[in-house]
Amino acid sequence: MKPERTLNIGLCGLGTVGQGVWKHFERQRAELESRLGVKIGLGRAAVKNLAKARGVRIPASKLTTDAMAVATDPGIHIVCELIGGTGIARKVTLAALARGKIVVSANKALICAHGAEIFAAARRHGGHFLFEASVAGGIPLIKAIREGLVANRFPRIYGILNGTCNYILTTMEELDAPYTSVLEEAKRLGYAEKKESLDVEGWDTAHKASILAWLAHGVWVRPEQMIVEGIERITPADFKNADALGFGIKLLGIITRDFATDEIVVRVHPTLLPRDTVLARVSGVFNAISVTGDVVGTTLYIGRGAGQDATASAVISDIADAVALLLHGKGAHFMGEDGPPAATVARMAPPERIRGRHYVRLTVADRPGVLARVANVMAQNRISIASVIQNPSEREGAASLVLTTHQSDERAMGAALRALARLGSVREAPLHLRIGDLGD
Repeated sequence: MKPERTLNIGLCGLGTVGQGVWKHFERQRAELESRLGVKIGLGRAAVKNLAKARGVRIPASKLTTDAMAVATDPGIHIVCELIGGTGIARKVTLAALARGKIVVSANKALICAHGAEIFAAARRHGGHFLFEASVAGGIPLIKAIREGLVANRFPRIYGILNGTCNYILTTMEELDAPYTSVLEEAKRLGYAEKKESLDVEGWDTAHKASILAWLAHGVWVRPEQMIVEGIERITPADFKNADALGFGIKLLGIITRDFATDEIVVRVHPTLLPRDTVLARVSGVFNAISVTGDVVGTTLYIGRGAGQDATASAVISDIADAVALLLHGKGAHFMGEDGPPAATVARMAPPERIRGRHYVRLTVADRPGVLARVANVMAQNRISIASVIQNPSEREGAASLVLTTHQSDERAMGAALRALARLGSVREAPLHLRIGDLGD
């Protein structure tokens, strides 16, 4: 596409992120245009409600309710898809790519569900799809993996990818407060959505882990292929137990690959992390990601993972890359868009090959012989108990029994948990957390 004197941006979606993008772009317009060597203008912006008051000033003549009109406008060179969801956002993205445009998106759910289709459309029509803001907000993680660490293979990537969950877990621990009250406070402060399930049940992190798995290994992993567990059943007692064992608790997305067997594991779950690791000390709404490469070793990335400003920073970064593409052609940033050759694509590891240590909390009848029955279940499933903590329970006539295990596999652990839940002396479903011996 031959650039004109002014490159025009089309915004599809002018909510929190869209307004943030335009606010910061306008504030730094002169400096950005000087750096990039071209004038940049707002072509059109698509919104749901033309009459809605907004925090940015955009002429009414540039507003429309037709996102497809923005995506297909021949006068718009860069389309920013900031609608969210996987419905109209997909249609807008594919329509823009079909016309050879560059699409910038922060939409991790869209990429997780339709990434293969989107990248195929970009290749077929000569467009590009940029998505730095879709994982870890303002942290330039995608560029780090695709550019700075291009010489590496990645045996392990893991981290805190959801600021809402990290805020909730941090506050529960610091204030010794129950999950429900902290969740309500997070909603009041705007850290959690009114419908919080996408965050607290782990699905938002799963979408981001899917993107990281593709970036690192060229494999599209659907959430239903992952282990995905949330934070809803964690209690203040679990933080006390973890602390006594030398751990903190974080919700992690974890992508590992065994290059000897060519097997990949993608999982999302609350994890006990040793207190002396950096990620265990990351608090509040911050994200933190550890990336281990076979050449560079381990690198760490910490910063705000969500919110208007952090996400706007990443979107504007992609806009700058899009401008460079239009002016100068394809560059190193876009190497590997096709993914690795088919011969190198990893397989998903079966449960019996996913090994680790585990934390199990049981609420049991407070009577003799219960611990022996629990230990027998673990032994029948060939799981070795490493430690036992017994505390009083809030339930009358019950006790809290906490076990940690030595290394075992996911299949054996799942069978043991089901057997424990069937014991007459176990009063409620076991709480199961994994212990992350991942290091920094």
